[in-house]
Amino acid sequence: MRVSGHNPLDAVPFMAVDLDRVEDLLAASAASADPYLTEICSHLVAAGGKRVRPGFCLAAAATSLLDGESSTDHAVTGATAVELVHLGSLYHDDVMDEAVVRRQVESVNARWGNIRAILAGDFLLARASELAASLGVEVAGLLAATIGRLCEGQVLELKHSFDVERSEEQYLQAIAGKTASLLAASCRIGSIVTELPDDQRAALTDFGHSYGMAFQIVDDVLDLVSTEADLGKPTGHDLEEGVYTLPVILALLTGHGQDLRALLGGPLDTASRDKAIDIVRDSVGIPESIRRAREYAATAASSLEILPDSPGVRGLRAAADYLLEQVELAAA
Repeated sequence: MRVSGHNPLDAVPFMAVDLDRVEDLLAASAASADPYLTEICSHLVAAGGKRVRPGFCLAAAATSLLDGESSTDHAVTGATAVELVHLGSLYHDDVMDEAVVRRQVESVNARWGNIRAILAGDFLLARASELAASLGVEVAGLLAATIGRLCEGQVLELKHSFDVERSEEQYLQAIAGKTASLLAASCRIGSIVTELPDDQRAALTDFGHSYGMAFQIVDDVLDLVSTEADLGKPTGHDLEEGVYTLPVILALLTGHGQDLRALLGGPLDTASRDKAIDIVRDSVGIPESIRRAREYAATAASSLEILPDSPGVRGLRAAADYLLEQVELAAA
């Protein structure tokens, strides 16, 4: 998931300090008794990132805080666990994608090879599980289930590679697993460690899920409408990989479908890719995808309405506002 622009959670006064605590624990968790393994596992930790998932975990936990209060150690531990899951999944994703760059640095698989990248990803997932176990059975079970959902989502996507019959429902199931599940879990873990009431836990979980669904749809739209300079990779990368996202699926169902279908279903040369992108851009696929993203973003915002005002709620509202801005930018 590409996260552009500033991080809206920076607006929450405690967030920068508490995210520094997460960084310290990430570095410690990536360390092994073997310096060689530590170097590999620390590679993407040191490369940085927006830390959206730990930010959501801290913000969800901060719905029980007053202004000026710092996150609890349990919240920082939970935030670190979800980021370790995310990092571990990136190690595996880069192997599958044969990526050579990640976060402006050489990918782990490009530098150390696929086998070491897979094992290092497994190590980070194991560290995440250790931290989750320290927070109790409920958090440990939730994180384990989320790792399973990430795998299911990725397999569903791979299952339908180059499949022009991929349905909207199959697409939504895949992104619910590969993207939305970890954002939902991040918010839920934050609510669990601060022992929020069940209705507030449910609301925060719904926020994370809906946010993740909207963000992935927007991300998939940007892959088709942004420039290569904006993306840092060729426009239409998903098409080249045989990943037919929502705008493409919807375009295939319109009058443009026959021409588009004739191009898809296998590897694309540059000219065919560009022609396919033009067809999708000229169809209802882009505006209809944006409409669905707006709906998910609105649902995310409305999920917070039952929560009392707090630093955490203000942070998540800022994130929801930022997401809506991204939706409109994609629509422009």
